[in-house]
Amino acid sequence: MKIHTNSQHLFQLTCFGAMNCYLVREEDGFTLIDTTIGGQAQPIIQAARKLGQPIVRIVLTHAHADHVGSLDELHTALPEAEVMISERDARFLKGDKSLDPTEPQDTLRGGYPVCTTTPTRLLHEGDRIGSLEVIATAGHTPGHMAFLDHRDRAIIVGDAFQTLGGIAVAGKFQPLFPLPAMATWHKGLSLNSARKLLNLQPSLLAVGHGRMISQPQAKMQRAIQTMERVLAKEKVK
Repeated sequence: MKIHTNSQHLFQLTCFGAMNCYLVREEDGFTLIDTTIGGQAQPIIQAARKLGQPIVRIVLTHAHADHVGSLDELHTALPEAEVMISERDARFLKGDKSLDPTEPQDTLRGGYPVCTTTPTRLLHEGDRIGSLEVIATAGHTPGHMAFLDHRDRAIIVGDAFQTLGGIAVAGKFQPLFPLPAMATWHKGLSLNSARKLLNLQPSLLAVGHGRMISQPQAKMQRAIQTMERVLAKEKVK
């Protein structure tokens, strides 16, 4: 597991060159955002030890398999760590894949594994986790969330954007790395969430798949414009 950093508070851990999770440094220890696929608990714990702090919180952007895959292993190894996910996506962890009547009735895509770990806290828009503010970013999944660090305005966005294979909004097919698009539930909501993230004027964009981007606003804007064109063409068909 490779460690990269573009911020004094944020460390990107990359698994197999394609899947990222993040350690966010707080005074009491690390907040781990996402867990990648199964079998990565010990590499993640070892990375935190190398960086000099324990993992005290596990926070999930959404419930897809490549983000919650090592959750149960980590919970077994770190039973005292808090576990957090949006109230909406928490249902997927229990195997409930129903949609609410108020949600678009599009087909859910991507893998939603059942986990034995029960979250200790269910998250909502505007909640705070240490230095992080919770931002609701539905689209890739119904309860997808991003996290804004108020110390430096770095934002960890899960799969709301990708940079592997080129920067793109969730749902925009990238031939070099198509998996996030193939796993996106609702493209229109993804576009709305991408605009919302851009309006936060982040200093750093940290994604689930691909490298981090400093001063990302111009690139985010171009990705949004591309997605707008894609959706406009799909409406014409």
